[in-house]
Amino acid sequence: QVQLVESGGGLVQAGGSLTLSCAASGFTFSSYGMGWFRKAPGKEREFVAAISWNGGSTYYADSVKGRFTISRDNAKNTVYLQMNTLKPEDTAVYYCAAKQRMYYTDDIPIPSKYDYWGQGTQVAVSS
Repeated sequence: QVQLVESGGGLVQAGGSLTLSCAASGFTFSSYGMGWFRKAPGKEREFVAAISWNGGSTYYADSVKGRFTISRDNAKNTVYLQMNTLKPEDTAVYYCAAKQRMYYTDDIPIPSKYDYWGQGTQVAVSS
């Protein structure tokens, strides 16, 4: 059974750092690009970052560029999101997702184009 399990969320003060992990199972992890999305209350799910199957390409939303870093360890079937210089507006539930054929780059920020989703982990940034 396909599973994506996020962890590492929590409460952090503005300016602080947090690293999220997403452990994947039930599919060939190294054949999929991976993405992070987030959903704040009252807002639609939005793209945060993505990484190609081998980590060779990364993509970031403008709102997090320079602050967040996505990475993956295919030996551990895990994708990470390192979040630095956190802001209150980063508060959201963060979801990891898997996408076949990530080379269709126009589809990368579109949630409906992803094949598998985790349940999400809450990140709260206090001011």
